[in-house]
Amino acid sequence: QVQLVESGGGLVQAGGSLRLSCAASGRSLSNYIMAWFRQAPGKEREFVAGISRGGASTRYADSVKGRSTISRDNAKSTVYLQMISLKPDDTAVYYCAADYGGSYSPSAAWSAYGYWGQGTQVTVSS
Repeated sequence: QVQLVESGGGLVQAGGSLRLSCAASGRSLSNYIMAWFRQAPGKEREFVAGISRGGASTRYADSVKGRSTISRDNAKSTVYLQMISLKPDDTAVYYCAADYGGSYSPSAAWSAYGYWGQGTQVTVSS
C-alpha cells in the first residue's frame, strides 16, 4: 500500500501560481500511476492531471491545460502539480491519488484510483 500526503495549498490571488506536492510513503511510488483531482463545494470530484509511472505520459483536463504541469520524482517519492494563471474557478480541495493496477496512461476516472490523500485547500481570490 501507499500513503499520500498533500501540501502546498493556500490562498492566492487570481493570476498567481502555486505548486502542490504529494509525498508518498509505503510501497515505492514508481509502482503507481499518479493523478490530481479536485472538488469544489457542491460539485463532483473532477480529474485535473495524471502522470504515468515513469513520467513519460501525462494527461490534463481541458480546464487546466496550458496552465498546469504535473511531474514526479520517484526517487523523492513525490508528485507535483504546478499551476499558473490561477482563476477563482480553480478554488477547490485538491487530492492526490494513486493507481496501482493501471496499464500505462493515467485514467481520468476517479474510480481507477485506489489510494487517496486527505486533500489540500486551494483558494483563488478575485
